[in-house]
Amino acid sequence: MQKSAERMDHLLSRLGYCSRSEVRDLVREGRVRVAGEPLRKASAKVDAALVWVDEEPIDHPHALYLLYHKPLGKVCAHDDPRTIYQDFPLRWRYRRPSLSSVGRLDRETSGVLLLTDDGDWLHHWTSPRRAIPRVYRVTLQEPLRADAANILAAGTLMLEGEDTPCRPAALQCLTDREVLLTLTEGRYHEVRRMFAALDNLVLTLHRQAFGPFALDDLPPGQWRELTEKERMTEKSP
Repeated sequence: MQKSAERMDHLLSRLGYCSRSEVRDLVREGRVRVAGEPLRKASAKVDAALVWVDEEPIDHPHALYLLYHKPLGKVCAHDDPRTIYQDFPLRWRYRRPSLSSVGRLDRETSGVLLLTDDGDWLHHWTSPRRAIPRVYRVTLQEPLRADAANILAAGTLMLEGEDTPCRPAALQCLTDREVLLTLTEGRYHEVRRMFAALDNLVLTLHRQAFGPFALDDLPPGQWRELTEKERMTEKSP
């Protein structure tokens, strides 16, 4: 993502360590080393892979790729006291580009959420033309109507206030009030609005999978880094 050589003051400020002017203080205090040797000038161009600060390699010098189990009650906005970003290291809030979620889940929805500061990778997974499958586990207030699966599969369901129907969606009934719903688009509050159009109310909503990404046993509020293989994967069929 980044060039191999970058000015030290720009590198550390970009990664959220401190301001560019404060990097000079770190260098003067001997807290910055490159390939084991103390750095003499904050303006020196360096290879990020060789930089240590306070006896540790610098924190993710290139990009972050994260899988997160979003819990209920938290939001994806940066400037909200209930923000999901409280669950990540404080320094990451000051990275440039900023750490951002791949799409959003509302406060009353839990489940799979990807985060990155790589704009190209984010665009890859949010582009509508890719039709990434999203699998939701839904609990409903009322028993599901008998024709619901056929209506959703037909791609004819209209949402209130919109003039184009939802894309075809797959419905799997677990009980008469609990279902798995697979969508290939991400409209605003789409799942809740779809079931409202079917005269029902969503009580709980959990995203089990986003494309090939699933939570497995990752607890709510926890995250892990994606492997290189996962980062390079395409969406599942």
